[in-house]
Amino acid sequence: MAQTIRRAIDLIRLTAEHPLTLSEAADVLGVHKSTALRILKTLEDARFVRKTGAGTYVFGSGLIELSELALGSMDLRQFASPHLRALQRQTGHTVHLAQLTGDEIIYVDKVDSPAFDAVKLPSRIGRAVSIHASAVGKVILAHLSQEERDRLLSHVTFERYTSTTLADRESLDAELTRVAERGWAVDDGEHDSYARCVAVPIRDSRGQVIAAVSVTAIEVIATLEQLKEKLPLLLETSALISQELGFTSQPSPTPAS
Repeated sequence: MAQTIRRAIDLIRLTAEHPLTLSEAADVLGVHKSTALRILKTLEDARFVRKTGAGTYVFGSGLIELSELALGSMDLRQFASPHLRALQRQTGHTVHLAQLTGDEIIYVDKVDSPAFDAVKLPSRIGRAVSIHASAVGKVILAHLSQEERDRLLSHVTFERYTSTTLADRESLDAELTRVAERGWAVDDGEHDSYARCVAVPIRDSRGQVIAAVSVTAIEVIATLEQLKEKLPLLLETSALISQELGFTSQPSPTPAS
């Protein structure tokens, strides 16, 4: 039984590479064609393989749906938690994890810096991010398709919080182009005038940006330029979390400047 299951798995993998004939399937399974046909029929009923008009068998949509369900059930916070805490220890600054959820970008984890004992940042786990006035918001927006970006921004009121807020769509789009090119984003006091932040994207197994990780400090603790010096550690953390989610390669962002 175990050998048959092993061969059926090999069969499914091969259908993902190229169409298989019944004879080829029988060879892979090491069984007679009639037995191979019964196994293929079982896999077809589960939509793990699909029979084409030419009589060959190809990869089925059932496995794709299972993959989507598995991706949706992954607990990003659970995977990211040890890496976020290591980043906080390495940098000494507050670390945020924000995730794209529906029409909002939500803080899903936060590791406070001891330096913030006197001044606590207003960010809270479960609270929505200001999409256009935050580093995590901009880095996620910059890596979305134009259609998805338009959908998210259709809900945004471009409020000017400080003198550095990008308070119109044209300015924001220009900044998002720069963010996409270099691979990281900053918040130069754009929502809270006393806070500075640098963020990088997190990717899932399909290479899609689904979240962002950032380091944040109040300006009297660290300037924006000093936070940019933490980019190598931030990028390393992002790569480790992305790997936990199944991402296998990482683009090279441009250096901080």
